[in-house]
Amino acid sequence: MKNCALITGASSGIGLELARIHASKGSLVLVARSENDLIQLKTELEAKHSCEVKIICKDLTLPGAPKEIYDELASEGVQISVLMNNAGLGGYGYFHERALKDEQFMIQLNIQALVELTHLFLPGMLERKSGKILTTASTAGFMPGPLQTVYFATKAFVVSFSQALAFELKNSGVTVTALCPGPVKTGFAKAANMDGNPLFKNAISPEVTARKGYTAMEKGKLKTITDWKLRLAIFGFMPFLPIRWVMKVIFSMQKGS
Repeated sequence: MKNCALITGASSGIGLELARIHASKGSLVLVARSENDLIQLKTELEAKHSCEVKIICKDLTLPGAPKEIYDELASEGVQISVLMNNAGLGGYGYFHERALKDEQFMIQLNIQALVELTHLFLPGMLERKSGKILTTASTAGFMPGPLQTVYFATKAFVVSFSQALAFELKNSGVTVTALCPGPVKTGFAKAANMDGNPLFKNAISPEVTARKGYTAMEKGKLKTITDWKLRLAIFGFMPFLPIRWVMKVIFSMQKGS
């Protein structure tokens, strides 16, 4: 499998669009929980681009899943040139009212699985002195998020992890890029119980988001924030405002009030 990209969360949203972009450039390993959706995407991409596509149906909220993916590919001699850690999970509500297991699943998927997959596939890239890693973070990673306390915190980890790792790997031939979108028109709002929230009224399409992320990855950028208004707010205004005021605004936006 030439110029092979592994994409997690590939069955829908940003992950699906990243797969469509890369299909014209190389082969793919698509990872998600929904086997039917993966089969449908595999059929589409192979027919349109004549590329080689392997699917792995795996739930990354389960400990051990990243190692199982790595072992399966290693046993088949598949080398991953591009790793796109896209799978993610959100959740809405007061932290003390949400089920602890739901927060733990979020941490497992958004942080633990991402770190494990990166740690497993990075040595091969370094040995070949070539590779690209794209992590799907969020503009949420630049601020605390009342009513999505754990989600915002996990994305802050992803932003920090990605940039620090990118610095460690400078001059190695391997780059790391953090994709930091604002609200995106995917199933995230529904899954996070935020249907109808004004935050998603002007959400960007997953196609545009994926294209910006993929382009930034190709250029080896540290990060890309896909919403210019949020970029202006994060770096132009927020650093000069009291953090309690910032959290009050975010809280009101989360509640839709």
